[in-house]
Amino acid sequence: MKLSETKTTCPYCGVGCGVLAAIDEQGLVSVRGDPDHPANFGRLCSKGAALADTLALDGRLLYPEICGDEKRRGDAPAAVLNGRVSWDVALDHVAGKFKNIIAQHGPDAVAFYVSGQMCTEDYYVANKLMKGFIGSANIDTNSRLCMSSAVSGYKRAFGSDTVPCSYEDLELADLIVLVGSNTAWCHPVLFQRIRKAREQHGTKIVVIDPRRTATCEFADIHLSLQPGTDTTLFNGLLNFLRREDFLDLDFLERHTEGFAQALQAARDSAASIPEIAVACGVDAESLEQFYRLFASTEKTVTFYSQGVNQSSSGVDKVNSIINCHLATGRIGKPGAGPFSITGQPNAMGGREVGGLANQLAAHMDFDQPADVERVARFWNAAHMAQQPGLKAVDMFEAVASGKIKAVWIMATNPAVSLPDANRVREALSRCEFVVVSDCVRNTDTTAYAHVLLPAAAWGEKDGTVTNSERRISRQRAFLAPPGAAKPDWWIITELARRMGFGAAFEYQTVADVFREHARLSAFENSGQRDFDLSALAQIDAAQYAMLQPLQWPVTIQAPQGTARMFSDNNYFTPSRKARFIPIVPRAPEHAPDAEYPLVLNTGRVRDHWHTMTRTGKSSRLCTHEVEPYVEMHPRDAQVCDAKHGALARIESRWGRMIARIVVSEEQRMGSVFVPIHWNDQFASSGCVDALVNPALDPISGQPEFKHTPVRVTPYRPTWYGFLLSRRALHVPGANYWVRAKGQQFYRHELAGEQTPDDWGAWARALLCAVDDSAQWSEFLDRGAGRYRAARMVDGDLESCLFVSRDAVLPSRSWLAGLFAQHPLTAHSRANLLAGKPAQGENDGGEIVCACFSVGVKTITQAIADGCATAEQIGARVKAGTNCGSCIPELKKLLAG
Repeated sequence: MKLSETKTTCPYCGVGCGVLAAIDEQGLVSVRGDPDHPANFGRLCSKGAALADTLALDGRLLYPEICGDEKRRGDAPAAVLNGRVSWDVALDHVAGKFKNIIAQHGPDAVAFYVSGQMCTEDYYVANKLMKGFIGSANIDTNSRLCMSSAVSGYKRAFGSDTVPCSYEDLELADLIVLVGSNTAWCHPVLFQRIRKAREQHGTKIVVIDPRRTATCEFADIHLSLQPGTDTTLFNGLLNFLRREDFLDLDFLERHTEGFAQALQAARDSAASIPEIAVACGVDAESLEQFYRLFASTEKTVTFYSQGVNQSSSGVDKVNSIINCHLATGRIGKPGAGPFSITGQPNAMGGREVGGLANQLAAHMDFDQPADVERVARFWNAAHMAQQPGLKAVDMFEAVASGKIKAVWIMATNPAVSLPDANRVREALSRCEFVVVSDCVRNTDTTAYAHVLLPAAAWGEKDGTVTNSERRISRQRAFLAPPGAAKPDWWIITELARRMGFGAAFEYQTVADVFREHARLSAFENSGQRDFDLSALAQIDAAQYAMLQPLQWPVTIQAPQGTARMFSDNNYFTPSRKARFIPIVPRAPEHAPDAEYPLVLNTGRVRDHWHTMTRTGKSSRLCTHEVEPYVEMHPRDAQVCDAKHGALARIESRWGRMIARIVVSEEQRMGSVFVPIHWNDQFASSGCVDALVNPALDPISGQPEFKHTPVRVTPYRPTWYGFLLSRRALHVPGANYWVRAKGQQFYRHELAGEQTPDDWGAWARALLCAVDDSAQWSEFLDRGAGRYRAARMVDGDLESCLFVSRDAVLPSRSWLAGLFAQHPLTAHSRANLLAGKPAQGENDGGEIVCACFSVGVKTITQAIADGCATAEQIGARVKAGTNCGSCIPELKKLLAG
């Protein structure tokens, strides 16, 4: 029976879905989509639906710790180095170190690196402390890595970081152009809305992406463009719109400036359609079809994401898209506009409070001296920063050089997520003082901390977040923080007081912070700035507690929020006109060559999030993609002697990793794709950002995650294997390992370069305790190089190990199901070391639908029984009936 249900917001992507969290009499949490939230209307993706799986306290950082140098270098196990202290001791220590470093080296010797996982109030207090009172702008965010090019593009065109669209525009549009976005996997709830619009209204969908992703299964046109050629394609579109007389001349004349220069740049770089097609590596007929469709469709939304932003010319790519919308007057209207979709739940909130090093709070800027003076006056800040600070990659380079001597990392994992990740780790290992506040005890980044501060996690903290359509929603607590964990705003406030800034940090509640944030947005604004929460500047604690989702600006004139911006054609430039930006295409910073002939593209998989500190705790989210993989075209695989299912080394000039090979016709020739999620907590050599080059967009500072030259070579160990165990184990002798959580067990994929002399002794040493009374079974075929073993405890399967010299191993799916049998049936015991079920026993196969744990064999059986559509499969076995992100795979299975 449910005792309470709390309205909150999902902590994953920028869609910002509403969630209802319920707690029953036993204290068990369940979640469902909030049917009243306008972002999702009750829908949740696989990750959101599994949120309750991620709330267990295993692996949590529960108390402040001061760590020794041995811990920082990773030279001793964490259990030996329990440096637990009180909050007073930890914060006094941090404040003392910061003050001493500032006194000796100045405020620019310290830095904060924060996160789109933080609430807006947390972000606000961190930004205020660093820029207003420490006196440096060296605060940047991991959102720099996902959306800063979109920010810069909007500011160049509109004079402000204003996303003009609303999600409802996706349902009103007649054409949706998805650029550099695998929306079906990365923003599944929005993709459901797009699919529904297509089904009900005939909305056309164009996907522009080098890969043929799951999103392409629903596209009318897919342009598999050469990586890095987006600006050429959209310059060509702008030129086409002019040549074919599809311009909105009245809008151009009255509400824009700079069109002639932008058109001339487009003409210079993009000539005829056949020439553009060759430059972009696409079919000329499909390209012209897209151009004509865009030109003739008034209600067009261009929806773009990391494939555009994560580039050394990302800002130019954004502006090349915006130019085409301005040329046709398709902005500020229902169903039309250039729409950036953000990656994190509060990337937008970080932009609002100035969480980026080159911004001030409330959408004010360092390049406006009046803004600097205004914020300083509002905060009564005597040491206000006067110029931008270091952006993320440059910040950690300054740590490496010793210019920055203290860094505080909040709610993020830069040792995994920044480009040239090994350089970041080297920088942290050299840094004089590293503070990490997080909810997770062991990450690749916490290994370098001098001080660890336990932060409240989702479900334990209160605040607001802003999604990609400017909608502010509440995250509400429904769990008590465990141990000594505290909200980020409280931690930052307490540190500020200890540094002598208490008069400016008198907050008693999170509502106090929000109210100040809203007041600053309205301070001396009078409609001159886009971000304005003046209608919320005086709300009391009760009103804050009940705050409903609203799209900013929220003003006295529009107290219910504003769905669509620029409907009045009034922009935030000095002339109040939108600006065209001349775009001269630039190639990516690093070109492939004979040594590194392939282009690495990185991105997400369907069911994991960032560095897996949350999703890695959910067994159902770990079943779809278990290992890091490298997806490559069959011809490239042939050239590299890479076999599907085998292991490969992927190397660049910056680093290397090992991954499973996936050969696919859907991968563009000359390019490979590797997911971003794996790291040292889940794999032996799975961190792809160790390979990624550190080239940056010169305006936004966003790294080029989509274009690093690499080579792929076979990795050939002497043995392969897997281990399923109720315990998460470290496996000595396995040079390659990946660990994933299963239902009542852990799955370990293994490979080694040296074969043990005695497999039995090696296996028993790994799996059995001294004086072990458990039942042990094993099988060895020395000639074939195969070994198998199983350990039974009280009739239940505790672990099983399968090893092969030639990588021929049984399916894991049936064996995984044995861990749910209590005790094992006689048939299962008899077939255990054979690794396959007896005749008539069920084996659902590898999971396709994570929401309902439906395997491929269950789906193929449904098809064999007569299911001819994805809808019929859903009705039979439920696959595809929740978030819908597995529907492309269902369609492939139907196609045979």
